[in-house]
Amino acid sequence: MAQDALAAQTEIAKLRFQLARYRRAEFGRSSEKLEREADQLELAIETLEADQVERIAAASPVVAAAIEAAVEGQKPARRALPDHLPREDVTHPAPCVCPGCGGALRRIGEDITETLDYVPGRFKVIRHVRAKLSCRACDTVVAAQAADHAIARGRAGAGLLAHIVVSKYDDHLPLYRQAEIFAREGVSLETSTLSGWVGGTAAALAPLVDALAAEVMGSDVLHVDDTPVPVLAPGAGKTKTGRLWTYVRDERPFSGDRPPAALFFYSSDHKGEHPRKHLEKFAGVIHVDGYAGFNELFTGGRITETGCWAHVRRKFFDVHAAIGSPIAKEALDRIGQLYGVEKTIKGFVPDHRRRERQQRSKPIAEALAAWADDTARKLSRKSELAAAFRYMRARWAALVRCFDDGRLAIDNNPAERALRGIAVGRKNYLFAGSDAGGRRAAAMYSLIESAKLNDINPQHYLTDVLTRIADHPARRITELLPWNWKPAVVDRAAA
Repeated sequence: MAQDALAAQTEIAKLRFQLARYRRAEFGRSSEKLEREADQLELAIETLEADQVERIAAASPVVAAAIEAAVEGQKPARRALPDHLPREDVTHPAPCVCPGCGGALRRIGEDITETLDYVPGRFKVIRHVRAKLSCRACDTVVAAQAADHAIARGRAGAGLLAHIVVSKYDDHLPLYRQAEIFAREGVSLETSTLSGWVGGTAAALAPLVDALAAEVMGSDVLHVDDTPVPVLAPGAGKTKTGRLWTYVRDERPFSGDRPPAALFFYSSDHKGEHPRKHLEKFAGVIHVDGYAGFNELFTGGRITETGCWAHVRRKFFDVHAAIGSPIAKEALDRIGQLYGVEKTIKGFVPDHRRRERQQRSKPIAEALAAWADDTARKLSRKSELAAAFRYMRARWAALVRCFDDGRLAIDNNPAERALRGIAVGRKNYLFAGSDAGGRRAAAMYSLIESAKLNDINPQHYLTDVLTRIADHPARRITELLPWNWKPAVVDRAAA
């Protein structure tokens, strides 16, 4: 593993040399292309450095020490924290008597550890003051126990770590741009330092993500979707296409007892084996689009498919927008009637929703099917409109399943909403050829999106969780899930 760390460090050095050459080429006909490639290299370096820290955090102490020793000479020197930042002292109480002999202690000095932290809008430095005392009887020197940090030996406070990961994964700011913003505040941080903090944060939060995954996969009904993400191959100047998959639980439309949650996974391709692996412990109903890779999930009866009327509507909308087809307009109007019923039953219990759909929605759907079959026969099979009808009728059994079960939604929009942020910040997901970077992003998205679904500010949530997780009992990790979370210090979450 130490050899892997050295190889990664060599790759980082090579990319930094290439990046410096690109940054010098500011002018010329290809300057815009060079700038784009330089941005990609920045992201590549960020990912490799974060991978390295996450690898160290997951290794045994002996292996971690070997890796750190292998790359120690190539890491940037640690700088003193800026003098202009306000200081805030946190005093840790020392023992009252000598732990060795029980003798009286006298104060001989103190140890001070400074941590850079962030509260919305400003930096500050936390000075952890630990009194040092000496035993009068046996000269033993004792001190207060050092404060736990989310990242071992790290100098970043929980608020700063939360700010960095939320800015990267929710506000779509790559680390090199965050470094530029911090520099304007008089705080100089290397992107390699920020990358390491992101990797360490992901490692610290891994048990919480595992608990979230177990909770989501224990549900009865899920919304499932995926989106492509370009993955940069360092040095090649090309990208491959990875995928981010989301599994969303949202029982609010039928007044369910379980809180909403979103779970994300990353894969390096779009093969159906990935959702099969993700859902290997799930039993229930999933809302999906027409992706053929899901089909094997529905054999055996453990998982049932329900369709998405929004996808059907989109097919007819595209035709109507392109050519103004009156047939497409009628299809849209008929589907709109189904959505009209949905507005009146939102938030009601499943039995009420099922009864209303049986009485009102089912006749609308049956009339739509008869009209569609009659109309499609008169169309050219090669037309886009005919293709829209075929798409709808091929998925009919899954589309009408929601009318017989009040827990089911009429569409898969909760999953699409969960993926919307990725589409907005897609450039941030050039994972530099690192599948580990994709998995790290999926983990961070799971916590951030789940917090937002529960109307919790992800910055406040992650700040408090990172403050506590280092010494939080593993058997009680579910207490830190967004819907169970209660801030240890109320003022901290509202700061």
